[in-house]
Amino acid sequence: MAINIQESTFLPLQEKIVSNNKIARAIELIVLSLLVSMLVYRVVSLKDQHHYLPWLLAFLCESWFTFIWILSMCTKWNQCYTITYPERLLERVNESEYPEVDIFVTTADPILEPCIITMNTVLSLLAVDYPTNKLALYLSDDACSPLTFYSLVETTKFAKLWVPFCKKYNIQVRAPFRYFTSNSTSLDHDSLEFRNEHKKMKNEYDYLYKKIEVAAQRPFTCDDPNSDFSVFCDVNRSDHPAIIKVVSENTELPYIIYISREKNPKHDQHYKAGAMNVLARVSGVMTNAPLMLNVDCDMYANNPQVFLHAMCVVFGYKNDQDCGFVQFPQAFYNGLKDDPFGNQLANFYYIMNGLSAIQGIFYGGSNCFHRRKVIYGLSPNDIKNTENIRNEDLHKVFGKSFELRDSAAQILSGSNPNIDQKSPSCFIEAAIDVASCSYEYGTQWGKKVGWLYGSTTEDMLTGLNIHGRGWKSVLCSPYPPPFLGCAPSTYPSSLAQQKRWATGLLEVLFTDKNPLLLTMKGNLWFRQALAYHWICLWGARSIPEICYAFLPTYCIITGSHFLPKVNEQAFIIPRMGRVTAVTAWFFGFLSVVLKLIGLSKIAFEVTKKEHKPNNGDGVSDHCDKNASRFTFDKSPMIMVGVVILLVNMTALLNGVLKLLKVDHNDIWTELLGLGLGEMFCSMWLLLCFWEFLKGLFGNGKYRIPSSIIWKSGVLALFFVRICRRSSQPI
Repeated sequence: MAINIQESTFLPLQEKIVSNNKIARAIELIVLSLLVSMLVYRVVSLKDQHHYLPWLLAFLCESWFTFIWILSMCTKWNQCYTITYPERLLERVNESEYPEVDIFVTTADPILEPCIITMNTVLSLLAVDYPTNKLALYLSDDACSPLTFYSLVETTKFAKLWVPFCKKYNIQVRAPFRYFTSNSTSLDHDSLEFRNEHKKMKNEYDYLYKKIEVAAQRPFTCDDPNSDFSVFCDVNRSDHPAIIKVVSENTELPYIIYISREKNPKHDQHYKAGAMNVLARVSGVMTNAPLMLNVDCDMYANNPQVFLHAMCVVFGYKNDQDCGFVQFPQAFYNGLKDDPFGNQLANFYYIMNGLSAIQGIFYGGSNCFHRRKVIYGLSPNDIKNTENIRNEDLHKVFGKSFELRDSAAQILSGSNPNIDQKSPSCFIEAAIDVASCSYEYGTQWGKKVGWLYGSTTEDMLTGLNIHGRGWKSVLCSPYPPPFLGCAPSTYPSSLAQQKRWATGLLEVLFTDKNPLLLTMKGNLWFRQALAYHWICLWGARSIPEICYAFLPTYCIITGSHFLPKVNEQAFIIPRMGRVTAVTAWFFGFLSVVLKLIGLSKIAFEVTKKEHKPNNGDGVSDHCDKNASRFTFDKSPMIMVGVVILLVNMTALLNGVLKLLKVDHNDIWTELLGLGLGEMFCSMWLLLCFWEFLKGLFGNGKYRIPSSIIWKSGVLALFFVRICRRSSQPI
């Protein structure tokens, strides 16, 4: 598929720009020197301590912080980013040379992931600037919901109007629910024709919205056994046969196919990874495009030229090895002011540019263009001809389907598959066969081929496997942002998402795809392995950060020290952790530990997406003044944070009471004896958990549940009691 377009006489389709980050490097080295100085001080001063426990615990925690900082520095040391030029692509490459792309949209629950959000994502992808005959869109519905199928059918009808409208007037925002808002709608065309069509489109979209909304509020009936909806009658979402429907083969639109894979309680479904592998197999049978784009149901295409930007990278590299996959960043349209829940991952972009200077960006699970041959397990140096691929080998790797084995042989050999010979509806039986839950047995799906099993963050494990075979990846960040999604809008939802990430990332380290193993036995670069360890250790970071958060309290109550005294030079070095690490990441760590010792299994939790309903004029209301306030539920994840808050409040009160008993002439001596560093850290922790403090006195959903407060209070009192007993002479 690689085409040598970039000749010396032409300007490049893409450029990798190296950033000057000397100032950032200097700051990172200064921080590292301070951390190392603290460790040296700990070792040198250990013999002078009367209380060894806090000093030793602080040394272990700070050693961990230094280790994590070194991993971070190695990842961020070099900075670069890629610029693409779609206008040059349009001038240089004929549309007939563009590769076909199969688009995968995944949804798992029509309640947690409202259908109207999914349908807007579908509409934005159908309307991108790319030849229609080169695209096929597959919607995977893991809930087997008749509502999702109905919504897709009705959305396809609306798309026949929406797609031509967008391309005729070069509409930039092609997700209707974002276009028909006061902030997004721009009537740049003053013609009467445009205004009339704009009004028509808005009315048609409002009608579509109402139909989906009404359908969601009533049960589906099975009056007509011959209708397309009859297969959904009395269906059990966790036990049903495969359902595959070709919704559109109209030449005006890309192919649109609905998929609900077979489910059976006796077979492991492997969460999203299993759904992605079914999509890969079904699309391989039906359309077999050499490129695949996977998108979460809430990630709509915000930039209509996103496919052209991806093609700039695909055509811009002479060597396919430099571009195993093209990852676009994840950004969000519903971000709250000041990002109180940390959903925007703003500090992660510096890491991403650092990864671009090594072996490439991590696979993010969405907004990613994959080469099908890479997903099929091909390594950069593999050269396979169709004649040399034995049918027995294909059977062991890809399964019993003749259609899938033939299409896989075409991809692996590098020949151009012809998807125009037959329409997708001709392959329904073969597609249902490869979508069965028993198809993967005896094959390499989930092991060496497709999305890998073994972690709830299948994206990280799959991307690690791709890098481990020697492929590189490319981060492409054009403007406007290519994709925009829906961030968790409540604190409990954000915690659940962070827990799932921390759990899955830590699971990766306990698979045969451990980054260090792939460095020694595979083709993963050493610095790339360090970067993978930096992110996979999110869950493990919770333990030292929780211990470090309790140290000030312990020292104040017991009259000991873990920080240098005011008159010592090392006083300026204390480092504290973050709220997320001691809540969601800690429970992610516990989930992996319980899994490893066989006490529990890890469940995949779908993050709830919220859609603000239209207020009558098509405008969504995102101006809730309370949107950024922390809400709390009975999740045990917040309990650790409440305990830390309570014990630090107790410690500060204990310190103040001690001062009140001291003669004013001796006040400064007593202050030095209490340890200003520990007092400062306790106050700093109160600021870190300020929202939790407000939650103790809030009302309604903004109040921490009484059951959590009582349980946390008991644990806090137990900790304080232990501290007091340990300070008493034996």
